[in-house]
Amino acid sequence: MRTPTWRATPRLALGGVVLATLAACAGGADEAARPSTSAGGAGTSAVTTAAASPTKTVTSPSTTSTPATTPPPRPPTPSGSCATRVRQGLTTAQKVGQLLMVGIHPSEAPTGLDGVITDQHLGGAVFLGGWNGARAVATTSSHLQNATGLRGAGDVGLLVAADQEGGQVQQLKGPGFTSLPSALALGARSSSGITAAGALVGRELSAAGVNVDLAPVADTVPASLGRGNGPIGRYDRQFGSDPTNVGRAVSAFTTGLRSGGVVATVKHFPGIGRITNNTDTSSAGITDSATTATDAYLQPFVSGIRAGAGMVMVSSARYPLLDASAQAVFSKPVITDLLRGRLGWKGVVVTDDVGAALAVSAVPVAERATRFVDAGGDIVLTALPSTAPAMAAALATRYAADPAFAAKVEASVGRVLALKQGLGLLPCG
Repeated sequence: MRTPTWRATPRLALGGVVLATLAACAGGADEAARPSTSAGGAGTSAVTTAAASPTKTVTSPSTTSTPATTPPPRPPTPSGSCATRVRQGLTTAQKVGQLLMVGIHPSEAPTGLDGVITDQHLGGAVFLGGWNGARAVATTSSHLQNATGLRGAGDVGLLVAADQEGGQVQQLKGPGFTSLPSALALGARSSSGITAAGALVGRELSAAGVNVDLAPVADTVPASLGRGNGPIGRYDRQFGSDPTNVGRAVSAFTTGLRSGGVVATVKHFPGIGRITNNTDTSSAGITDSATTATDAYLQPFVSGIRAGAGMVMVSSARYPLLDASAQAVFSKPVITDLLRGRLGWKGVVVTDDVGAALAVSAVPVAERATRFVDAGGDIVLTALPSTAPAMAAALATRYAADPAFAAKVEASVGRVLALKQGLGLLPCG
């Protein structure tokens, strides 16, 4: 991949407080949203708070950040639990199916995924393509849950997701869904105001049968780059340019979603705020040459994890200072060593879209699934249902041939089922 042409900002180093915090954590989850109806330093941010239509003044990002020192919450452990009993009762095909989340568009509602759900024992679905009205969403959600294809193997319910960030990225609109301000506008509000917005989103999604929001965005866009950042800054999807303020907003929005009964997904780890092009639509200009394992821009992800996010989404961009050989979504140094190791995340990790996204187009479809799980990931999200059979077959084949890989699949299924147990999607609750 060629390096981006934007003017790089200096690499940021975390202060001693943050390093100590990360060490404590180590001791102890988008489809990249398309912005359309189809799919401790001296500086701080100056903000206007608690306004109905807030404005925001942004200054240069801080060079350090100071997240709280309490350890991140632990997801429910599958050991000896309902999740373990369900996992042990699944066939290999049903297990790998739990690691797939497939897109559904309004033109396909409500039966468009029936074949994939039955044949691949699908574990999740995501609303894409711009949906109008809560009634259509609720009808489709109900149909999806009733077509899980796991009868006799535990009646495992689906994770049903949507990209409901706000602003230009809101896949569900119309009656029953409030038109939301952008994350950049929300980032100027008080924490309580952001939490209230998240709670509203959570209630509306839950009422329509959606149990996962592929939000909030935890990416920080440098002020020097702004709208030159194709995937985030161009559409005001970021909460700001100061990682401390972004972390505050991510934590508040996550808290709100949880209060509404919906899983929050912090994305796009380890951050796509410093690249120029969108990984959905380009395989070039997606290299971040600044992010390191002790970068202040990781702080918002830590904040979201501490606030109780249920999933972390990994980007398909490149981070040569973390892994010179692989994109983040296929990188053990990024997923296993940094996210799960240094930051202590024990929950579900989901891909950005690896079906239609051009960033992964050079990787064979089947390998996109196996390489992600091998790197330490869990749920493979694809916008294209047609890719699911090849992904499922590849996972099952390698499961049968490679005991080390099979152990990773078992661990991934355990994490997914533990998340579902918390949502009441398992028969033994």
